[in-house]
Amino acid sequence: MVKKTHVVAVIPARYASQRLPAKPLLDLLGKPMVQRVYEQARRARLLNRVIVATDDKRIEDVVKGFGGEVVMTSPDITSWSDRVAAVAKKVKGDIFVNIQGDEPLIEPRMIDEAVRVVLKDKQAVVGTLAKRISSEAELSNPSVVKVVVSKEGKGLYFSRSTIPHVRDEADASKWLNHHTFFKHIGIYVFRRNFLLKFAKMKPTALEQSEKLEQLRVLENGYEINVGITEYDSIPVDTKEDAGRVVRLLQLQKNT
Repeated sequence: MVKKTHVVAVIPARYASQRLPAKPLLDLLGKPMVQRVYEQARRARLLNRVIVATDDKRIEDVVKGFGGEVVMTSPDITSWSDRVAAVAKKVKGDIFVNIQGDEPLIEPRMIDEAVRVVLKDKQAVVGTLAKRISSEAELSNPSVVKVVVSKEGKGLYFSRSTIPHVRDEADASKWLNHHTFFKHIGIYVFRRNFLLKFAKMKPTALEQSEKLEQLRVLENGYEINVGITEYDSIPVDTKEDAGRVVRLLQLQKNT
C-alpha cells in the first residue's frame, strides 16, 4: 500500500511587523487578517492541515477564538523559514507549505498548484510559483521579485532587479515587447527533511544582498522547482494595501 503524502501548511504570524505593527490582527471587513489567510488556506484541496505559527499570545488567542490551529514558536525567530521549520520539528508531515500571513486574498487553487510542483517530481526538495509580468510598473518595481526559469522549470535566479536585461533595447519601458518576464509568488513548498536542513544553513552573500531567503537554496547547490500560475495575490504591507483588500472584499460581498 502506497503511503499518502501528508501536506501541512504553516502561516507565520509575527506581531512585531516593522511597517505595520500587529499586522496579523488587522481588521479586514470584520475579520482579522490571520483569519482571512487561514480560511483561504483551508479551502485548498491538497492540504491535510493548516497551522498558524506565532510568537505572541494575542495572536494565539485570536486564532483559537475562530477555531484555528496554532503553534507557539520562539520570539527570537525572525525569518519565515525558521518559523516554519520550528513547526516541522514539532508536527508530523511529509511536505510543509509556507503561506505568507499577509496575503488574505490568496487563491486556494494557487496553493494547490504550488504543492503539485513538488508532488509531481520525487526529486524536488523545494517548489514555488511565478506569474507572467504584464506591466512596466511591476517590471521596474524592486519590491516585485523577478525570477528567471530554465526550460526544465528550475529557478535560475531570483532578484529585485529586472532580469534578464534586454541589451538591444535602450528603452526599458519597452522590454515587455521583447521578452517574457516572470515575478515570483512568495509561496514555498518544502519536503520536511530539506526544510530542516535549510534552517541550519547560514545566510549567504546573495541572500543578504537581495534580502531573499530562497537564494540560500541556490547558493548551496540545490534546485527550486518553479510552476507558472495565472493567479495573483495582494500582500498587505501598508495601510493603503489594507484599504485595497477591504474594497475587494466588499465588492465580493456585494456580488
